[in-house]
Amino acid sequence: MEKTTSQYIALPAALIALGLGVMAATAAFAGWLEHGSAIFLSLAESGMAWCF
Repeated sequence: MEKTTSQYIALPAALIALGLGVMAATAAFAGWLEHGSAIFLSLAESGMAWCF
């Protein structure tokens, strides 16, 4: 009886965790699309500052 109950709990929990992971990845990708050029330029500027 316990195995059956744990199966019914494990699948929704795994699906919720997967959904949250997909949402986080989507938000990160959208942020990169919005601010990617600024991030790249700031990294390039700090990299150039280390050279001099």
